[in-house]
Amino acid sequence: MKAEKVVLERIVEILQPFVSGKMEITPGMDIESDLAIDSLKSMEILASLEDVFDISIPLNVLSEVRTVEELAVQIQKLVEAEK
Repeated sequence: MKAEKVVLERIVEILQPFVSGKMEITPGMDIESDLAIDSLKSMEILASLEDVFDISIPLNVLSEVRTVEELAVQIQKLVEAEK
């Protein structure tokens, strides 16, 4: 399994508790409009991502991503940079 796919799957697991109901999260979904993730939830998600992937995520990364897939790409880049 590709590392990117593993990262994407893990991100979906982290996002799931923050979305309402049993919505299926797909890579193309917009984090803010489709998933209704507000700034407070974003900070909680950021902390969870940092813990799970053992990385430090600059705050500007969140402003640069719109979709779940874009978030996964950015997280993958940070993970690789930490190696």
